[in-house]
Amino acid sequence: MSKKEYRVESDTIGPVKIPKEAIWGPQTERSRNNFPSGELMPLAIIRAFLHLKKAAAESNVEVGDETADKGAAIEEAIDQLLKLNDSELRKDFPLHVLQTGSGTQSNMNVNEVVANLANKLHPGLNVLPNDDVNRGQSSNDTYPTAMNIVAVEALDKLEPAVQHLIDELKNKQNKYWKTVKVGRTHLQDATPITFGQEVSGYISALKHDLNYIQELKPTLYELAIGGTAVGTGLNAAPGMTAKIAGKLSRVYGHEFKVNTNKFWGLAHHSGLDVVHGALKTLAADMFKIAQDIRFLASGPRAGYHELNIPANEPGSSIMPGKVNPTQAEAVTMAAAKVFGNDTTITFACSQGNFEMNVYKTVMITAFLDSCDILTGTITGFADKMIAGLTVNAEKMDDLLESSLMTVTALSPHIGYHAAAKIAQTADKEGTTLKEAALKSGKLTKEEYDKWMDYMAMTNVSQTNPEK
Repeated sequence: MSKKEYRVESDTIGPVKIPKEAIWGPQTERSRNNFPSGELMPLAIIRAFLHLKKAAAESNVEVGDETADKGAAIEEAIDQLLKLNDSELRKDFPLHVLQTGSGTQSNMNVNEVVANLANKLHPGLNVLPNDDVNRGQSSNDTYPTAMNIVAVEALDKLEPAVQHLIDELKNKQNKYWKTVKVGRTHLQDATPITFGQEVSGYISALKHDLNYIQELKPTLYELAIGGTAVGTGLNAAPGMTAKIAGKLSRVYGHEFKVNTNKFWGLAHHSGLDVVHGALKTLAADMFKIAQDIRFLASGPRAGYHELNIPANEPGSSIMPGKVNPTQAEAVTMAAAKVFGNDTTITFACSQGNFEMNVYKTVMITAFLDSCDILTGTITGFADKMIAGLTVNAEKMDDLLESSLMTVTALSPHIGYHAAAKIAQTADKEGTTLKEAALKSGKLTKEEYDKWMDYMAMTNVSQTNPEK
């Protein structure tokens, strides 16, 4: 850079050339040059930092640890930054996830931008990044605080998406509650089931998953702020952190709390790990549901073809008229990503060396990625596949009529072994079950017709879909 393109500022290490128009300072610039690889720091983290810094400035003034004019300048600068859209905000926050594992440089990026903007708004006030914007704080407690905040925000978006899918599936459950089809276990024919009953199992799985997330979520309300460098709270003014928690609770609508063990808060991220475990479980159930539906829709001539799926786009560049289960494929790929993210988070959580975990930035990025892709693919699956899903009743009836496992209904009347022999005979001779049953002499036509009641076999009238 020529002298016209940069300015020189110094930090504790020495002078740094910074792009002239950049509002950040030397520590941001060092990080920008030292860590140029990988994805950028999520802006959700930056916004959480800004809310945290504003709450800290207000709290420091209230407890008498900061002057009112500097506190007001910090708040004004942050309010301006919070009004920016993502593309505008990104210009001032260019750092990457793969930096120091404590997130120190991103904390300083926020401190420098806020201080410089405050000084621009109030010349001569001399707001300092470390002494004022970071007063009573450390990267070691601010970054994990921001981690928990954005994790809660991400779950707030995911939960309605899961409920939306549950609602769409309920529509199908109710519509097809008495549509009888072949049940399958071990990929083999089994006794009859209704499609509504089958769907009720999907709904129950998702309800349980949503409940797991909601029950575990409050562990993320425990904030590390106030621990400062190693958990002892050195340099944090008494009463400051309780005020911060109250202010953040009002901003985000959750009851954040700071009366927690700070040594745990800095060195461990058990909450993120355990909550992501619930996300992994959700992903596993979504994989199963999507897999079932795409198999049941396979065909249309050479597969199960019990279900008809919406044609959202041409399925092939060479085969005209092909329809593919693309929404199901997106869900299963998302699940694969979530499984990988869970491994990343579990490993990262285990790396809490001594007083601080140093895998914070990659951990929260993986968590946010899981929430984002689950929210998006679950919404798409609900709107673009489940909403338009219909059953192929004729195909279901044909398969049910040709199934041999309905012979199970005869067992209480003629015995297991006699029923098994009938099924084996029908399979071997290529006849219908009815033909083989009557040939056996074990029952009459009237008895067969009476006992071979597909709907009765499903116990549909006694099945509670809400369980």
